[in-house]
Amino acid sequence: MEKQKRTEIDIIGLLKVLIRNWKYLMRYAAAGAVGGIIAAFSIPKVFSSSVILAPEFSSGATLSGSLSDLASSFGVNLSGNKNAMDAIYPDLYPDIFESTKFIESLYDVPVRLQKDNTPRKYIDHLIKEVKIPWWNYPKVWLAELLKPSEPLHPSGKGAPDPYAMNRTQWDVYKEVMSAVNCQVDKKTSVITLSVTDQDPMVAAIMADTLQHHLQEYIIDYRTSKARTDVEYYRRLAEEAKRDYENIRKRYVRSSDSNLNATLMAVTAQTEDLENDMQLKYNVYTQSMAQLKAAEAKLQEKTPAFTVIQPARVNPKPVSTPKIVIMFMWIVFACFVGSVVVLWKEYKGKIISFLG
Repeated sequence: MEKQKRTEIDIIGLLKVLIRNWKYLMRYAAAGAVGGIIAAFSIPKVFSSSVILAPEFSSGATLSGSLSDLASSFGVNLSGNKNAMDAIYPDLYPDIFESTKFIESLYDVPVRLQKDNTPRKYIDHLIKEVKIPWWNYPKVWLAELLKPSEPLHPSGKGAPDPYAMNRTQWDVYKEVMSAVNCQVDKKTSVITLSVTDQDPMVAAIMADTLQHHLQEYIIDYRTSKARTDVEYYRRLAEEAKRDYENIRKRYVRSSDSNLNATLMAVTAQTEDLENDMQLKYNVYTQSMAQLKAAEAKLQEKTPAFTVIQPARVNPKPVSTPKIVIMFMWIVFACFVGSVVVLWKEYKGKIISFLG
């Protein structure tokens, strides 16, 4: 019972102590407000722009809609759609955004600022124009002192080597990867691409670029086999046409030069050329039919993306508002001040209790 009494906390008594020292706490609140204002105006604003896409799906689901939706809500794709057989389906799109090849394809995208129409590369914008809070400068200077940054392109040409990134290349890669984001609704498969940046125009341009890059990436994958078939049948059709034209020229020359000839050997030679020309013509028409079928298959395999919401400039920042930052600092400062006041008031009791 005595131990229980010792551990009881008089909340009312604590509040009375804090109220009695309200002037002291106001000093902490004022200091927190000053610190919050400095911090709020030191943190750069961040803007975001997003694109919402709906991918194309093939019909022919084998499960009922309710069962398929229930399974998709748990991240399981039980639908019988053809796209489920692809190696890259919507659930894997976010992983594409983390690939080195995809990230590096964004480096040379031309962008412009909202207040400066001068075009520059996206990577130059990140390196030269993106601001950081002032309290990060000591860390940057220390990092530069210990290990100076290396050039982005050591050879002076081309893209960075994905197999041997130096520190600067790795920092840029991480910065770009953290700025882009891809989310897929597992139930509806709606794709949301978003980009954050300190300039709203850059964010909108890069969001639109992400849309096209993702579409090109998926189209290239989904149609790779069909495009190979089209090129193969196109070569066959060109060779068949060339063979047909050559034999036709030979047949025409033979017919013109032996127009009045009555020898059986000449007539047989002309008939052989005619039969060969007909055979080559049949091969040519068959090759053209195969080429047209392959082109139709390529068109069928090419996925379509419906843009539900295009990229646009969002003038409202997504970063924490300055007033919220200042309020958080004031609350934290008041908490620290309360701890100090209570420590001074109950220092002896706390020490004796702990002892």
